[in-house]
Amino acid sequence: MRSRATAPRETTAPPETTAPRAWAKARFTDGRSPGRARRTGVLLILLALASAAACWLTFARWLPSDGECYQDYRAAEPCSSDALSRGDTDCLSTWHLTVQKTENRTAGKESVHDATLTYRDSWRRTVHLDGSGPLLERLVPGDRVTATAWRGEIMVLGKDGVRQDTLEAPRDELQMNAAAGVLAGLLAAQCLVFGVVRLVRPLDHEPLTWEPYGRWLLFGLVGVSFAVGLSAVWTGLPWGTVPLVAVPLAACVALWFRLRLRPRLRPRLRPRLRPRLRPRG
Repeated sequence: MRSRATAPRETTAPPETTAPRAWAKARFTDGRSPGRARRTGVLLILLALASAAACWLTFARWLPSDGECYQDYRAAEPCSSDALSRGDTDCLSTWHLTVQKTENRTAGKESVHDATLTYRDSWRRTVHLDGSGPLLERLVPGDRVTATAWRGEIMVLGKDGVRQDTLEAPRDELQMNAAAGVLAGLLAAQCLVFGVVRLVRPLDHEPLTWEPYGRWLLFGLVGVSFAVGLSAVWTGLPWGTVPLVAVPLAACVALWFRLRLRPRLRPRLRPRLRPRLRPRG
């Protein structure tokens, strides 16, 4: 005897009062937790404070110090006999040294451009030059070179009218210092905004997430800062133009990334409601 088929029971959707509860539960079970998000926010804020301190040190200490050192070096005059007897190092002293050996090689990211010099068989020092030319590539052991010293460091080597700076020589390239300071300030702003959002909205901080907006924004800020700094070095613009150009350009880059990534952002998770089943015939 066949059993009679029974019609499926009608199921109803959850009441409207349970929808917010289901939505909250879905958010908590989506691999995120408010405690973890807040801890990340605190870490980002601490990182923002560190970056802000680096920015302040760059513009308040590093840039003025390097600028003053360069001006002092440019204004230094050759040492007199009295200055040499007193051991004065704020003037330019000239020494005739002998090349003992040179090392000039570039292997991947490592570049070595060194010259080991001696003086009367009692003094020996290795100096690091700025690149391979125009002097270092011509030097061989036994050559006599003229060294210009300032404040106890060799600044320039010369031979037969060809001169080359060492890495100790002050340079008027403060634009890159300013670029580093601008980058530290921009990173401080990004970390601060991302951190505060995680403290205020620990489970709803989109689109201010690392993937993809945060990562793209970080690369964009680095690229803008150093692109503006290098452009200022090549064109000879003063370092003060770097923040004036880089900050508005970085704001435009951040807005452009935000508009471009808007369609790709992950939609919010919404609770699914079970469809209502109607009994058959």
